[in-house]
Amino acid sequence: MARRPPSLRIAAQLQFLLALFALSSTLIHAAADFYKLLGLKRSATPKEIKKAYRAKSLEFHPDKNKAEGAADQFAEIAYAYEVLTDEEKKEVYDRHGEEGLKQHEQRQGQGGGHGGFDDIFSHFGFGGGGGRRQQREQTTPNVDIPLRVTMKQLYLGEIIEVEYVRQTLCVNWQECMRNNQECQGPGVKVRMQQIAPGFVQQVQQRDERCVAPGKMWRSNCKECPNGQTQSEKIELTIDVQKGMKPGEPVTFEGVADEKPGMNPGDLNFIITQEQDEHYHRDGDHLYVTMEIPLVDALTGFSHEFTHLDDHKFNVKVDGVTECDHVMRVSGKGMPRKRGGFGDLYITFDVDFPDSLTDEQRRGIRKILGGSGKDEL
Repeated sequence: MARRPPSLRIAAQLQFLLALFALSSTLIHAAADFYKLLGLKRSATPKEIKKAYRAKSLEFHPDKNKAEGAADQFAEIAYAYEVLTDEEKKEVYDRHGEEGLKQHEQRQGQGGGHGGFDDIFSHFGFGGGGGRRQQREQTTPNVDIPLRVTMKQLYLGEIIEVEYVRQTLCVNWQECMRNNQECQGPGVKVRMQQIAPGFVQQVQQRDERCVAPGKMWRSNCKECPNGQTQSEKIELTIDVQKGMKPGEPVTFEGVADEKPGMNPGDLNFIITQEQDEHYHRDGDHLYVTMEIPLVDALTGFSHEFTHLDDHKFNVKVDGVTECDHVMRVSGKGMPRKRGGFGDLYITFDVDFPDSLTDEQRRGIRKILGGSGKDEL
């Protein structure tokens, strides 16, 4: 079989390169929208961005999600969060998109490592891979623990001492790592596979021995006979502030489990409010139901209440009180973080007598002026 002339071989290679340019251009324009990636609107607040990132990162974390492409999705989510929580990068991205952000990073000397032509060519074995994505540090999963507190504790505020057991790195863990350039991050290994003469592609696979970029854990390491981590008991002081609401977290940053090659996640104690015997809470307001006899409903009354902190206060009602009437007592609700208090709402339940004597009926009719006869 006759060999191609050199000119034809060069022409074929140029056609292939042009095709790669077209493919890379398509991939750049199809880059994921960071807001859509996190399920957010472009007007999202920093708190909403952080909440969405936590949910998405847990969903696609390689340790929990073994589906194909989950590790790549996790990396995209982490990069989106990195950009949207950096004011300067976020402003550039909002105005110029991901391509503008890449150019901005290149100008700042950060390499811009997210996509581009170099990624495409290095994937097929061209060039030195100078445009590979910049490795971003991963974090271990955040830990959420319910913290059961009474409404009185939330009214007064309280300091709670707790003990927490977490996994920390073996003291000599660095002695148990060896160099391995195929490791691209925790649990991620990338190897080169030939797909045709002169062409190779990167193949990503799970390998729990990979603990960091370029680092692999040595099995049966004598320096860490019990493995990568060991248990540690720590003491924490939880500051339950006045007026905190159910579902609010008390966060200890970087106190979750440690793992080689990863930053520790956050430990969150989630406020769980126990029911109170007398009061019901909705936001900053308190609600209570009070049963009163019919005579008090008709003539008025005064009642002494005991609040959550045991202080006493009186409520006076003049005139007639209808059944299910709601009275607002200003400033007797829960403390507000910005200062002041919510309100107390009292619902009156009128207790009617089961029966009346003839004499009582006559007396009531006389007082109220009823005739006791129905007229058509």
